[in-house]
Amino acid sequence: MWGFALITVFPFGLLLLTSIKSKEDLFRGAFVLPKYPHFENYVSAWVDGHFGIYFWNSIIVVIPVVVISVIIGLMTGFAFAFLSFPYKKAVFAVLTIGMMVPTEAFIIPLYYEMRYLGLLNSYGAMIIPQIAMSVPFATLFMASAMEQLPQEILEAAVLDGASRPLILRRVMIPLLKPAISTLCLFLFIWTWNEFLIPLILVNDDVYRTMPLGMLFFQGRYTVNTPVLTAGAVLVILPIIVVYLIFQRKFIEGLTAGATK
Repeated sequence: MWGFALITVFPFGLLLLTSIKSKEDLFRGAFVLPKYPHFENYVSAWVDGHFGIYFWNSIIVVIPVVVISVIIGLMTGFAFAFLSFPYKKAVFAVLTIGMMVPTEAFIIPLYYEMRYLGLLNSYGAMIIPQIAMSVPFATLFMASAMEQLPQEILEAAVLDGASRPLILRRVMIPLLKPAISTLCLFLFIWTWNEFLIPLILVNDDVYRTMPLGMLFFQGRYTVNTPVLTAGAVLVILPIIVVYLIFQRKFIEGLTAGATK
C-alpha cells in the first residue's frame, strides 16, 4: 500500500515542486529544490492566465449540476427502489444505456439543439447537458443504496402513517448521508473535469471552465513550464480539497452494507 501511495503521490509532488521554481531552477534539474519558492507563478496563472475567472465559472457550473442531480436522483431512485409503475424495466434499461453512450456520440446534435435554444456561450449550455448526463448514474446509485436499507424501518414508517415524501425526507435521507456524500463527490469530480462539452458549446473566454482554460493557457505559456504547472495545480487542487473534506463519508458510502 505504501508503494502504491508513493506511485500516486509522486507525480503530484513533482508537479508542486516544478510550480514553485523559476526557469533557471528548472534547467538545473527536475528534482533540484529551488533557492526560494516562486509563488508568483500562481499569481501569474491566476491573474494573467484568467484562472480566477475560470475557477468561478467552474463553481457556477458544478454547484447546480451536483445539487439538482442529487435531488432528482433521490426522487427517481426512490421510485425505482420501492414503487411500481408502467414500463419500469424499460425505463431502467434506457437509463443504463444512457450511461454507456459516450459524449462524443451526441455532441454534434447537442450543439445544434443548444444553438436552436439560444444557449450557446452561456452557463446553461454547460449545466443542462451535464445534469442530463448525471441523473442516470444518480438514479441507479441511489436506488441501489436505498434497496440496502433495513426494510423494518421503512415498514414501521408506513405503519405510522408517514407519506412517501415524509419517508424520503425524514427516514431515508438521514440514513443515506454516506451514500449521498459519495454521489456528490463523484458528480463533483466528473463535472469539474468535463472538457468536451465546454469546448464545443462555449467559445467566449468569459464562460470557460478550469480544464478548458488550461488548454488555452497551455498554448500561451508553452515555454514557461513553472507557470504552466502552477495552472495545472490550480485545476487539480479543488478536487483534492473536496475529496479530503468528504473522505470519511466517501469511505462509509463505499463500504455501506459490507458489514451488519
